[in-house]
Amino acid sequence: MERVEQATTVAAGAGAGFPYADRVREVAPAEVIGWLRAGWADMRAAGWLSPAYGALFVASGFALTAGLSLLGMAYLIAPLIGGFLLVAPLLALGLYRISRDVEEGRRPGFMAAVMAWRANPYHILTAGLVLMLYVMIWTRLNVVAFALFFPHEAINVDRILAALLTVDGLVFAAFVTALGFAFAAFAFIVNVTALPMMLDRPVDIFAASLVSAIAVAKNPRTMALWGGLIVLVTGIGLLTAFIGLIIALPLIGHASWHAYRALVKRDGEP
Repeated sequence: MERVEQATTVAAGAGAGFPYADRVREVAPAEVIGWLRAGWADMRAAGWLSPAYGALFVASGFALTAGLSLLGMAYLIAPLIGGFLLVAPLLALGLYRISRDVEEGRRPGFMAAVMAWRANPYHILTAGLVLMLYVMIWTRLNVVAFALFFPHEAINVDRILAALLTVDGLVFAAFVTALGFAFAAFAFIVNVTALPMMLDRPVDIFAASLVSAIAVAKNPRTMALWGGLIVLVTGIGLLTAFIGLIIALPLIGHASWHAYRALVKRDGEP
């Protein structure tokens, strides 16, 4: 009995050694569906704002895709779609602002959502630069991986598709998939509550990312389920030639705000 008490004390002390560790709640996996329901309720309360916000990024996706095709760089479209998932928490910043306005009984506005970064400008812009660097590294690694697997092949869409029909191509696809999973998992761990927290409180990217990592560590099953649902809903939006993102992106963005609220205690809460 005495050993059990000592082990409990040691575990509590280790948790207390991390900033904000005592501010993170343990949440049951069943609550994840509630986040989606709350996100849908925010979409209905916001009216046209949420779909308009999603449409803004769908239009940007079309413009980027068309631009890469015209420049003969269509082979970068697939990596950048993966990169979109990495920076999605930053893109959803305005949706967090809409959800907070609805939560606090204020009427949300489009300009307030677009300018949401002004709530904590220096640290949010820093987070944006870090995420953009992360996407650049991810994209570059895709190109380097293809060059290593197929050193004598030109990098274009036709060559890539032809290469994927070979045994080496299947190994390459498996390698890139595993690499993408590792990148996405790390981005999820350090960002799942970070951007909502930076909008809500004057914290920097390091503190916010630490809180996010602690939230994942304390709720592994819940956060694995939440990450899977994010990929599923966003994937459905992407498979509809980006059109589905008009609904998928706002739904996940609003739900992510409620995930943050459920996982991180407010200032002053016991």
